[in-house]
Amino acid sequence: MAPPWMWAWKLAIGITEFGHWFALAALGMLVLGLFCLRSGWRIVGVLLSIWALIGFLHPAVIAWHRGARLPTELQVALGGSAPTEPALSVIHLFVPRKVSAATMTTEVYSHAGGESLRLDFYRPASGGPTAPCVVVVHGGGWDAGDRTQLPELNHRLASLGYAVASIDYRLMPTWRWPAPREDLRTAIAWLKANATRLGIDRDNLVLLGRSAGAQIVQVVGFSGDDPSIRGVISFYGPSDLDFGYRHTVENDTIRSRSLLRAYLGGTPDDVPAAYREASGINYVTARTPPTLLLHGRLDTLAWYRHDERLEAKLRDAGVPHFYLELPWATHGFDFNPDGPGGQLADTAVRYFLTVVTRSPRQSR
Repeated sequence: MAPPWMWAWKLAIGITEFGHWFALAALGMLVLGLFCLRSGWRIVGVLLSIWALIGFLHPAVIAWHRGARLPTELQVALGGSAPTEPALSVIHLFVPRKVSAATMTTEVYSHAGGESLRLDFYRPASGGPTAPCVVVVHGGGWDAGDRTQLPELNHRLASLGYAVASIDYRLMPTWRWPAPREDLRTAIAWLKANATRLGIDRDNLVLLGRSAGAQIVQVVGFSGDDPSIRGVISFYGPSDLDFGYRHTVENDTIRSRSLLRAYLGGTPDDVPAAYREASGINYVTARTPPTLLLHGRLDTLAWYRHDERLEAKLRDAGVPHFYLELPWATHGFDFNPDGPGGQLADTAVRYFLTVVTRSPRQSR
């Protein structure tokens, strides 16, 4: 049986990223209250319906206002030409965008620790002889999840001409840090070695991670000084695990302290070097690749303060970056790619990829 917090989390995603559908039901209740209820109950029914309608539409309304500024903000932060399409389409909230399924093959990229680690490779729909490659690292608290997580974005990116490699990595409790870091590094080396066969540009890679995966891509992308890594995209990831451990309680929603002790081998006082080594914020320098951060302010699984602090570190180091904070959103807001959070994230990711993969990375 799923723990109670899982149901609460899924409900939060449903309300915030699918609330516009519930608003239609509230609208129906409003009409029912106006014309069908007896006069004694009519006012109560109408007021409740209006309250529900406003609540369910709130995320979409906030996203529409946030999206109006987003193209200009992306251009100012990252350069390039501002997107001409709106960041949020009301039509697509109810009519999902059609994306052709990409051709996907599964490859074994490593046999680390006796495990066959696989990646799903999505071939780009069009483009030149070689394509930039986005390496996707899944979330799941370092003890769950796999490469098949949220594949919609992978198909969308492939339809735009990007190759996508969504990888598995070794999980707890059998494996702990730094196994996931080494697996991502191995996957990158494998992609470069097989670039000709796969039709990818080995010098044009972007790392994208969600939640636990974001922690992994931050460390690998920020610490390697690898010019082939043109950018890092971090969805709601923890960037400072010492900070995360000390600013929570023992029995929070996902038992973060217990999870971190298992992942890193103890508390920050027991193994301070492991916490430093596993925190992307500690590797930020002027040579850090351009970075896109995306986080919901109502995230109860990974505190948005992680990205606020990381954004400040990137700014101080002069690293090109953009931080998209979504006031209404929770953890996993991109579960619905056509919801309020999904559409704004899609605009930011596509723009970021266009900027960082089409121009050579400058030495700084």
